[in-house]
Order: sequence, then C-alpha cells, then structure tokens
Amino acid sequence: MESNGRDDPKGPVLHIVVVGFHHKKGCQVEFSYPPLMPDEGHDSNLLPEEWKYLPFLALPDGAHNFTEDTVYFHLPPLGEDMKCVYGVSCYRQIEAKALKVRQADVTRETVQKSVCVLSRVPLFGLLQAKLQLITHAYFEEKDFSQISILKELYDHMNGSLRGSTLEGSQVYLGLSPRDLILHFQHKVLILFKLILLEKKVLFYVSPVNRLVGALMTVLSLFPGMMEHGLVDSSHYRPKGSVSEDPSLVESVSGAEEFVSVSATDIASTPPELQESGQPAAEPLSSGDSTEGDTHLLKPPSRTSPDSSESDWETLDPSVLEENPEKKEAAEGKDAELPDAFDPEPGTPITVQPLPANGQGGVVQGLVSGLEEDQYGLPLPIFTKGYLCMPYMALQQHHLLSDVTVRGFVAGATNILFRQQRHLSDAIVEVEEALVHIQDLELRKTLNLTTADLRFADYLVKHVTENRDDVFLDGTGWEGGDEWIRAQFTLYLHSLLSSALQQDNERLLADYGAPFVAAWKITHNYRVWYSNKHPAMAAITPGHPFQGQYSVADVKLRLSHSVQNSERGKKIGNAMMTTSRSVVQTGKAVGQSVGGALTSAKSAMSSWFSTLAQPAAVAAPEYVEAATEVKP
Repeated sequence: MESNGRDDPKGPVLHIVVVGFHHKKGCQVEFSYPPLMPDEGHDSNLLPEEWKYLPFLALPDGAHNFTEDTVYFHLPPLGEDMKCVYGVSCYRQIEAKALKVRQADVTRETVQKSVCVLSRVPLFGLLQAKLQLITHAYFEEKDFSQISILKELYDHMNGSLRGSTLEGSQVYLGLSPRDLILHFQHKVLILFKLILLEKKVLFYVSPVNRLVGALMTVLSLFPGMMEHGLVDSSHYRPKGSVSEDPSLVESVSGAEEFVSVSATDIASTPPELQESGQPAAEPLSSGDSTEGDTHLLKPPSRTSPDSSESDWETLDPSVLEENPEKKEAAEGKDAELPDAFDPEPGTPITVQPLPANGQGGVVQGLVSGLEEDQYGLPLPIFTKGYLCMPYMALQQHHLLSDVTVRGFVAGATNILFRQQRHLSDAIVEVEEALVHIQDLELRKTLNLTTADLRFADYLVKHVTENRDDVFLDGTGWEGGDEWIRAQFTLYLHSLLSSALQQDNERLLADYGAPFVAAWKITHNYRVWYSNKHPAMAAITPGHPFQGQYSVADVKLRLSHSVQNSERGKKIGNAMMTTSRSVVQTGKAVGQSVGGALTSAKSAMSSWFSTLAQPAAVAAPEYVEAATEVKP
C-alpha cells in the first residue's frame, strides 16, 4: 500500500520534530530530524509552506494549563505523490530552574516543548506509546541540547514499523468504543449518521488528549476508515494561497447562480429518484442541465460555497458516463439477476459479526482512489474537500468557512470555535456528552427510528453489563471494543445492502426516510453506488433490529424523548427539583418529629427512673421504630 511506506526505503516515519515556545516568537520548530527543509540544518526554524501550522498543532492552545498532553493531527501532503501525513505530539512543561543547562532564550519560569512524530501510517496509539517514553526520557535529561535520543527514536521507529501492515488491532490501540458508548450512550449512533451525511461536525473539550481520543474513536466505528479512509483527509491549502487564487474569488462572485442542497430540498425530489438507488447528482446545480442527461454526473462550471457540489467533488465523467445502449443493456442485465438480495421468509435477523475469513484483501478503488475491500469500504467520506482534523489550531479557523472545504470533522479546545456556531452543523460537547444541532431540519433527519433505538439500546446494555465487575469489565467478546466495531460494520453493511434493493422503501424506513434521502445525495454514497460490489449479495438487507412494535419500544422512545428533547429536559429537571424538594422537606419534618420524640423520650426516662420501673427499657424501642418511619 502506498500510504504505509512499506516500499519506501526511508520507512514510515518521516520526521522527528521538537517544537518549543519562544517568549518573543511564539511557537516555533527548534529541531527536526531529518531536517524539514532539505537545504537547512537540524536546528532551522523554516517550514514548508504546506506545514506552516505545524508548530501550533504540536503545541496546542492553552497547553500552559496542563503539565503534559498528547495531540493527534493531520498535515497536508507536500507533493502530489504523497498522502496525508499523520502527526502525534507529546507535550510537557517543566520549571526552568530544574534545567541543568539553561539556554539564553529561556526567560520564563517554565519551559514548554513538544516532541512530534510525523508518519505515513495512522498508527496513532502505537506511535503515542513509543513517543511518551522518549519524551519523558528527553525531559529527564534536563538538557534539551542532547538530541541523540531523538535520532535514535527515528531509527528505532522506522526499524520496528517497517513492513508492518495496517490490518489488525494495532491501528485501534488507545481507541475504546466501549468508553465512548458508556459516555455518549445512544448519541454515538447520531454521530455516526452525522458523518455519513458529510456534515460539518466540531468536537469540543479540553485537554487535547480527550478531544482527539473521542473524535478518532468515532471514526474507528466506520469499517476500514482508520486503515485506508484518511489518506485524502487533509488536502487543504494555507490561508495565503487560498486568498491569492483568482478562480476562487470568481466562484464566490457567482455563488448566487447555484442552489444549495439541504434536508428541506429532499421533500421536493421525485419519489422515484429518491428511492431508485441512483445517485441524485443533477439537482445540485440549477439551470445548466438538459433533460436527456439527468442520469449522468456533470461537473458544474464553477464552485458554489453553499452547495455540497463543486468541481472537485463531482465524479470523473470518464468513469461514470456510458453509451445509452450499453447502459440500457447493463440495466437489463441487473434486472435478470436472481433474487440474491431478497431475504427468505423467516430468515432470522441477527447482530452477530461477519466472519473475518473469506473477505479477501483490499484493492484500489477506481473512482474513490482509496484502497477498498470487496464491499467497497471504507466509504470515501474524507475525500474531495471533506476534511478530518483531530485537532484544529486557532490559526486554521479560516478553514471552517473556506469555499474549497465542503465539510469537516474537526476537534478544538479554543472557546472561539464553539461560540461561532453558524460555521458548524453540529457541535459535540465531549465533556457533557451533548450534540448541539442548530438546524431543525437536520434534527428531524437525524431522529433515531425505533429500530435505531433498539440497536443503540442493545449496545448500551451489553457494554454496561459487566462494568461493575473489575475482573470481567471489557474482557469478554460481547460488549468489548472489537464487538462494538463489528456491530457498526453490520449496521453499515445492512444499510448499503438495503439501498441496493429495487423496492426498498420499507427496508430503508427503519433507518429513517429523511436520513436515507439525504445520504443518497452525498459524495460517499454516489461514489460507492457507481461501482459494483458482488460481495454485497451475501449481506441480508434490512435493519438488523427491524420488527414489530412492542411495549418495550414505547418505553424506549419515551426515555429517549425525555433525555434529548428540550421539553423533555425541562420536565426531567422539574422532576429532579421536585424530588429534591420533597426529600429536603421530608428531612426537615423528620428532624422536627425526631426532636419531639427525643424530648418525650427524655421526659419518660426521667419519670420511669423516679418510679424505678423496668418498663423504661421499652421506650427506646418505640422511639427508634418511630424514627425509622421518617419520610
């Protein structure tokens, strides 16, 4: 595979970089091995123009508030033959007085530095584990001029990672879907659907290690995404080169000639177009198409900043366009296929994962450009201007409104990102496990169906089953990390299989008709549908949790509504306040009643003591019994 560096004699690790904070210059590169600029030395501060944000990504905003932190980030490729560059940074700060050798530029009481690894492979957890040890040793030297340990780290990582494949559990090291579901509960499925719709999703929390951990764990639920789906996720240009491009200025001036696509536009789409399974490409632009070529994907003449369609998003016409005779013949051939996708009556729908054997390897996708398995996965979500930025520096803020960026899944710790809600479709508050969606239509589109709620409830119950047992927590198959990923793989396989059916309205209704209609006009669905995937014939169509309604579904829906709707939250808060008031009132009443009984007890005890009657022993029993009846 091109992106894992196995055939490159230099190995998968590109550079080891040290970034420090200068009291006058701010964040800057202090050391790089090999040098980031070929003609410069190891201690050069110069950077390639494409990597101008590297210092701000490696040394995150607000890092002075923490003793140590870890950052995952993506850098754009330096050339056309390269893919996304994956970065892992370990940040630490120590007191300046603890240094054995204090350099002249150290003028503050603390020293802040980050040690980074820039790699061709997305082995974030594995790189982090190795880098944390070296960073600790580097700081323990208390002399930052000792760079030999960093050069040894470069040689060691390339030696140990050379030839390693991206298949297996090492890709998911440090990413726990189990913890994600324990925290977000059923909202994990909402996040999954948000990314399928290629919306602008912003994660927010501090410190950065919690941020990138939550974001990358969500992405790990998509089959094949971590291994092969992120290679084109960082194709953006720095701010200066974007503003100097005259073609982009022209595209902005003509933006009013295009029609944006939103969930509200789906209602006006003909039903036969929505449910036919064909990519709905033509409604994305207005006026220039002819009636006879509506089944072909034609690129628009210019880029629209408000539309999900643009020159770089449209599929290659040479791949998709066919002669009418050949297309009709192909459609007729499809109609003659046996009912391989129709489930047999009485076939049980289970949520057991598919066997790993027999799936075959990965091949280069003709349209997506990604390495795909026989099911066409990973879906080409992070391609053609849809960015993945696990951590986003404040200096990259312009990318949120860049006309060349059609969407993003990004993480931020600066509150300025959260305050500008109009630049994102959804803001995910990781700390509170909240998903804020401003657009009412998008909320309706993402409403979980009864089958979705069953699926989410099934995951939550299995994850929480053994959480209180310190010996069994996370050790079994069911409810474990791999099991959770298998369930989401089955969910996506079933969704794709259902979309291929001829009369699939009933099958797709379990996923939500508005959601399916919006998903069918996304780039990732159109690219996936443009290719044939014979292995899908073995996938049973229909939602894994389809079935008749029951009383349990009513309870599940009610619980979901109370937890998520604004009215339900108000009712829940009112109930909590009322119950708290009742408890407090009960305690006050109990105290007053208990005080009266105590006084009576003292009086009776003194009276009985004067009479010297043994019956005085019965008084405490009565008082204790009365005290226990407190409300």
